[in-house]
Amino acid sequence: MAETRDVVITGVGVVSPIGIGQRAFWDSLMSGRSGVASLTQFDASAMTVRFGAELADFDPKQHVKPRKALKVMCREIQTAFAAAGLAVESAGITCENVNVERFGAVFGSQMLYGELDEFVDLYQACKNDDGEFQYEQYGDLFPTKMFPLWMLKYLPNMAACHVAIAHDARGPNNTIVLGEASSLLAVSEAASYIQRGMADVMMAGGTGSRLNVTNMLYRGDWDLSKRNDDPSAAMRPFDKDRDGTVNGEGSAVVILESRRHAERRSAPIMAQLLATHSTVDVGGSKKTRIEAVERSIEGVMKSGQIDPTSISHINAHGASTIDDDTIEATAIARILGDVPVTAPKSYFGSLGAGSGLVELVASVLSLQHGRVPPTLNYHSPDPYCPINVVHQQTLESNLPVAICLNQSSTGQAVSVALQAAE
Repeated sequence: MAETRDVVITGVGVVSPIGIGQRAFWDSLMSGRSGVASLTQFDASAMTVRFGAELADFDPKQHVKPRKALKVMCREIQTAFAAAGLAVESAGITCENVNVERFGAVFGSQMLYGELDEFVDLYQACKNDDGEFQYEQYGDLFPTKMFPLWMLKYLPNMAACHVAIAHDARGPNNTIVLGEASSLLAVSEAASYIQRGMADVMMAGGTGSRLNVTNMLYRGDWDLSKRNDDPSAAMRPFDKDRDGTVNGEGSAVVILESRRHAERRSAPIMAQLLATHSTVDVGGSKKTRIEAVERSIEGVMKSGQIDPTSISHINAHGASTIDDDTIEATAIARILGDVPVTAPKSYFGSLGAGSGLVELVASVLSLQHGRVPPTLNYHSPDPYCPINVVHQQTLESNLPVAICLNQSSTGQAVSVALQAAE
């Protein structure tokens, strides 16, 4: 019978709107500091939604080496690179204590959109003498009017590639692009390499943004809160008065390691990965979406042999939209009843494919400190969301298990169970 290989977390790195690095991130969660504010990266005055959760203090030159690599990294890749560096440092990973052939990376990513100013020359060249845009010219002129390495900046798999090259991680490498379920699915995939004996150490990461202007124009504002007069109060998961989600940006990476390898190099163990489970809704109805989330929770409970009375908290997807929150809350209530629920998106909105890993870091730190962060802006319970939302103040808890949930708009539902380090 194959050896059972426990997977543990030995390091975390986070680049988020509420802090860069685990200490700043945790301090913001404990102080209830929102990262949502009026947009400053571009002039949003003509937009219907003029706020979001930006990375206020992120300077890529402080994190990306060599600096010349920045020219082939879009913002999402830069933040992923920074988060990976922080995670590797946190875990104490070096080429001396890791076999680089058994060190890999899996990232959750998304479609990466070009910056508008990169298209100006191409756009101008495609106009005729009357100023009309000639669509048939676009393909022919693209190679001559765009930066030759433009494509390398925006391939979804390039975060995992850059990170692996920088840290000489020559083992398994993969990228998962499944919306906001991408990050937690990356954790599951990375852990499976260790459990199957294919790797000793894996970087599991997630990076994303919904603040790129091209992205925002493409997606529209149908699912966004319109609270321009009070941005920090806009993201309100499970609250009766929620009116939509908030756009944000960010990345996080956790170092996954076999317990035996971690102990051999005397690495500090932050938490154990108990189990992961994913499902998909193929019915497309509210009923089948609820059932998909239920199956993901039931599956992770069964795989991890989890007693519901041992659960410190559920780290919910908490999108702050009417339907998504109702569906998730219904599933949680049916399977876990009154278990405490926290929703970290209330601090920084939706980070696209980066959401799940940033949220998972919150649970890792919560288990370490024995404190569950409150959900911001939860004032009026919604009878259609019958769950025990942690709010107003932190919840002191020494229970050892946390379950993190994410769902995507295309039906994926994923659950990851963590256990506090012994």
